[in-house]
Amino acid sequence: MSNSTETDSLPGQRFRERFPLLALVIERMLLSILLLFAVSVLIFGGVEALPGDFATTYLGQSATPQAVANIRSELGLDRPIVTRYFEWLGGAVQGDFGTSWASRNSVSEQVGKRLGNSLFLAGFAAVIAVPLAVGLGMLSVHFRNRMPDKIINVISLAAISLPEFFIGYLLILYFAVNFGVATFPATVYDGMAFLDRIKAIALPTATLVLVVLAHMMRMTRAAILSVMSSAYMETAELKGLSAWRAIARHAAPNALAPIINVVALNLAYLVVGVVVVEVVFVYPGMGQYMVDAVTVRDMPVVQACGLIFAAVYIFLNMLADILAIIANPRLRHPR
Repeated sequence: MSNSTETDSLPGQRFRERFPLLALVIERMLLSILLLFAVSVLIFGGVEALPGDFATTYLGQSATPQAVANIRSELGLDRPIVTRYFEWLGGAVQGDFGTSWASRNSVSEQVGKRLGNSLFLAGFAAVIAVPLAVGLGMLSVHFRNRMPDKIINVISLAAISLPEFFIGYLLILYFAVNFGVATFPATVYDGMAFLDRIKAIALPTATLVLVVLAHMMRMTRAAILSVMSSAYMETAELKGLSAWRAIARHAAPNALAPIINVVALNLAYLVVGVVVVEVVFVYPGMGQYMVDAVTVRDMPVVQACGLIFAAVYIFLNMLADILAIIANPRLRHPR
C-alpha cells in the first residue's frame, strides 16, 4: 500500500516510467530554454560592461556633456539596467531586437539578411564536410595502422593545429593572389546567381571545411574503432563479411550516437565560428555585422547577434542530444 501511495504522489516519476523517451526529450528542451535565458543575461550584462560609450563615440570627443546626456536619454540608457534587460528580452522573444543606434534601421531586418548569408555559407560547408569526414573516418578505420591511415592522421593533426584565420590567409595568397582562380573578397548580394554565389564563397567554404573536417574525422574514427572491439563485430568477421562491409553495415550504425554529437557540435561551430572567417574574407554575414557593430558600440546589434549565435549553438546541441537518445536504446530505456 505504501509503495502504491508513493508512486501516486509522484506523477513526474510515473510519466518518466511510462514515456522515458518523451521525458528525456522534454528535459533536454527545458534545460536548453533555461540555459538560453542564462546566456541572455550574460550577453546583456557583458555588452553593458564593455568599455566605451556609444554617445561619446557617435558625437566625438568634443561633444558637450549635455549633448551626451541627451543622446543617452533618447536611447533610454539613463534607465535602470534591469528594466532595459526585460524590455529587450521581451522584444527578442517576439523577434524584435530594436533599432540600430548607428544606422537607425531595424536590427531584425538587418540581422535577417546577414543571418541568411551566414547560414548559406555554413550550410554549404557542412554539405561538403560532414559526408567527407564520415567517409574518411571509415576509410581510416579500414586501413588502420597502415599508410593511408597514417597519412590521414598526419594531415588532420596539421589542420587542427592551424587557426582558421591563418588557413584563410594562405588560401587567399595562393588561390586568389598567386593563381587568380578564386574570388576575393567574398562579396554576395540579393539576386546573385547561384553559381556566382558558390564561386564567391569558395575560399571561405574551403577554410571552414578544413577547420571542422579534421575534428569530425578523428572523432568518427575513434567511435568506430571503439565499436570494432565488440564481440558482435568479431562474429561478423567470422561469418565471412569483408572488413569494409562490417564497418559500413555494423560498426558505423552502432557508433551513430557519438558521431551525431560531434557532427552537431561542429555544425554549431560552423554557424557560430564564422565570425573570424567572415572578417578575413569580408563576407557580409552575421560575424562581420557584429564586428562592425562592436567597433561603433552599437549595442542592440551586438546583443542581437550574440543571442542568435547562442540560440543556434544551444539548439544544435539540444538536437544532438535528442538524436543521440533516439539512436541509443540504452538512453531510450534508462535503468
